[in-house]
Amino acid sequence: MLEKIKKLIPRNLFKVLQPPYHFLMALLAALVYHFPSKKMIVIGVTGTAGKTSTVYLIAKTLAAAGYKTGFTSTAVFSDGDKEWLNDKKMTMPGRFFIQRTLHQMWKNGCRYAIIETTSEGIKQFRHRFINYDILVFTNLYPEHIESHGSFEKYKEAKGILFAHLKRCSTKYVNEQKVVVRPANNFKKLDFTRVFKTIIVNGDDEHSEYFLNFGSEEKIIYSFQPETNFKLIFENLSEEAKVKDFKVIYGSEVSSSAHGISLKIENEPVNLKLLGEFNAINALAAYAVGQSQRLNSRDIIAGLESVSSLAGKLELIDEGQNFTAIVDYSFEPQAMEKLYKTIALIPHRRLIQVLGSAGGGRDRARRPILGKIAAENVDIAIITDEDPYDEDPLEIINQVAAGAENFPGSKMILDKNLFKILDRREAIKKALELAEEGDLVLFTGKGAEQYICVAAGQKIPWDERQVVREVIVEKMCIDKE
Repeated sequence: MLEKIKKLIPRNLFKVLQPPYHFLMALLAALVYHFPSKKMIVIGVTGTAGKTSTVYLIAKTLAAAGYKTGFTSTAVFSDGDKEWLNDKKMTMPGRFFIQRTLHQMWKNGCRYAIIETTSEGIKQFRHRFINYDILVFTNLYPEHIESHGSFEKYKEAKGILFAHLKRCSTKYVNEQKVVVRPANNFKKLDFTRVFKTIIVNGDDEHSEYFLNFGSEEKIIYSFQPETNFKLIFENLSEEAKVKDFKVIYGSEVSSSAHGISLKIENEPVNLKLLGEFNAINALAAYAVGQSQRLNSRDIIAGLESVSSLAGKLELIDEGQNFTAIVDYSFEPQAMEKLYKTIALIPHRRLIQVLGSAGGGRDRARRPILGKIAAENVDIAIITDEDPYDEDPLEIINQVAAGAENFPGSKMILDKNLFKILDRREAIKKALELAEEGDLVLFTGKGAEQYICVAAGQKIPWDERQVVREVIVEKMCIDKE
């Protein structure tokens, strides 16, 4: 109904009305569901990369300590009782969905709620009327620049969330982490105050910006013991300073085809996840556990219990004689890290299926994605991803041009570089080319449940299932 009303309003007028519209919708959603975020400890995770993995790792550390936890993320939702794949094609879905899910978490007995919070969601006031207690900053580098107008505005959008923390009301919990409402100030002494806390990746060049927002506690997590964090804190504004701050250090990161090993505060941690980048995500989750005064053994047990993340370096194994991996990465820096991880997995040739999103989403990255693919893979197949209202062939051509048109490129069209519009056909081509010992990498979609095309239409899609089906088809043909 609301969508029909929106379509009746002239576009220019609606643009002017958008801010109050989004604000009022956020308020209405919170009113309908009785402000559920006031009834749990709420953790927000924001940044450019690593948010989804960090959310999942935090959830598992809290669960290992005995606290039921719900969460919303790019890949998976959980209401505390069950988990299901994100079928909304949005990291931070609509306000009514978020408030309804928070309400269900509370009804299910969750002590904690974790919300992956995006700059796009913040622009649309989806963070408003959510009573956050802890905010985690993962990292920041250029993304969604067309949407925000500049990198500085993108950073400022993230900053709005941290400024919002100061407006969030104080909570008290009992020994079981149940949020309670003390009758008076004397009764407050019987309970534990939940401190408003900012947790920041100290290794990111923008960390000081996020530390400069007001909070009651601050924690830095870092793999760089040489950084003078004490000096950074001394240079913060008076409003941002806290009596005590904590720095949690990680060290000795090593990775293999089986996972990652590292030390956190000199304690050994063995993750089953691939990719060294998950070390910093694990450190962030550990920092959250420390902020909640959890036992370090429980935190580490939670981290070590996670064996995979949906659509994140997810292995597809149907008994084939080559390796197939589905991953969500779609941004150049994330892709560079992905190639480094893939290099640790024994393989003969690397075949990749990739594309880039439409809808005005970071057009500048399209040729960059093509170029870095050409530098790292043996065979590249460029295909459709999420074109929205753009011409998908034009997007494919822009990515392919990046692969072909740079000095020293070894990519030759229709030899080791292919342009295939239909994504299923592109997957089929990659798997037809795959031979024993090869590694086939499918990027850009992960565990997403739709391909977004023109006029707001969504085509149901699960890359992992499609890859499984095509592998089985190939194996059946090979046996004939």
